[in-house]
Amino acid sequence: MATLLSTAPSYRGAGIHQYSQALLTFLPQQAPHFHYHAFLMDRGFAPAGLTPHYPARLSAKPWQRILWEQLQVARLARRLELALLHGFAYALPLAAPMPKVVTVHDLTFLRFPQAFPRTRRHYLARMTALSCRRARVVIADSKATAHDLQALLQVPAEKIVVVYPGVDARYRPLPERAVEAYRAKKQWPDRFILMVGTLEPRKNHLGLIEAYAIYRGLAQRPLPLVIGGGKGWHYRQIFQRVQALGLEQHVHFLGFVPWEDLPWLYNAATLFVYPSRYEGFGLPVAEAMRCGVPVITSNASSLPEVAGHAAITIDPNEPEALARAMWTVTEKEPERLAAMREQGIHHAQQFQWERAAAQTARVYARALHDHA
Repeated sequence: MATLLSTAPSYRGAGIHQYSQALLTFLPQQAPHFHYHAFLMDRGFAPAGLTPHYPARLSAKPWQRILWEQLQVARLARRLELALLHGFAYALPLAAPMPKVVTVHDLTFLRFPQAFPRTRRHYLARMTALSCRRARVVIADSKATAHDLQALLQVPAEKIVVVYPGVDARYRPLPERAVEAYRAKKQWPDRFILMVGTLEPRKNHLGLIEAYAIYRGLAQRPLPLVIGGGKGWHYRQIFQRVQALGLEQHVHFLGFVPWEDLPWLYNAATLFVYPSRYEGFGLPVAEAMRCGVPVITSNASSLPEVAGHAAITIDPNEPEALARAMWTVTEKEPERLAAMREQGIHHAQQFQWERAAAQTARVYARALHDHA
């Protein structure tokens, strides 16, 4: 069940949508012995190897999607006599009688409740808890999310399986001449520090701006800061802080970056920073490393799992630590950049969608075996 999958070119087409799209693409390849039915809202996506099902009427209204998930999908699943039902994002049709698997990507709505409208927060908390109880297996994107499931929703550890998401094959080191041509086309700076993430408090843009101001005081030749990401919530504070610190000429906001531009943007960057306070997985870190750009990220939630020893990790609550890390690798010890680049490329190879799909298929086999 991938009702949140969206092929729309916006920030809402990231994260969960990439997960849904990739799994539906690779599951039939990695485990062809299963026959797959996909319950979708987006008619623009219909990969080979599965049977798609869509609602009679498409609607962007959340309550209509929820009703379709809970009533129509449950009815269709019974009629099709499905052996197993997998909810790709938090929710399951609770009335469906067959064994079920649910994926929980993060528990942001419990860790950062102030970032969600009350109705949505209550729905997510209640539905996720119920779905985890009804599921035979709960898939978590990281060990950090698995820990949150145990601590916040009391999901038994033996019920949880960690399956790391993959990174799309488009994220890779690109030819230097082609990158320079793309840089000129997009008018990106020759050298720059990059962050990519939706403008919202959890991503810690304000901490990054504070750190960047300190970094400019340390560096003799400070690099510009480029930020890519669509506007989420409380984003105005970010622009206001840039103005208050007099950084308008040095901090450049690209807005939402289309998927086709992202690999080029990573390749063009000198350094990637991602000081997020909380991530279920932290896909941009893995994408950046796969492209060969050195990474500085947080030591919070799942990010140390994604970064491994290939990146520098800092406390997201200490802007000075981030500033000194940026200064160190761009000016004080620039020779570290080459080593970080190679380590990142090697480390990020473990995040493969083929592997994630094969592990997910093994979860299906376990759930079916437990039911037998």
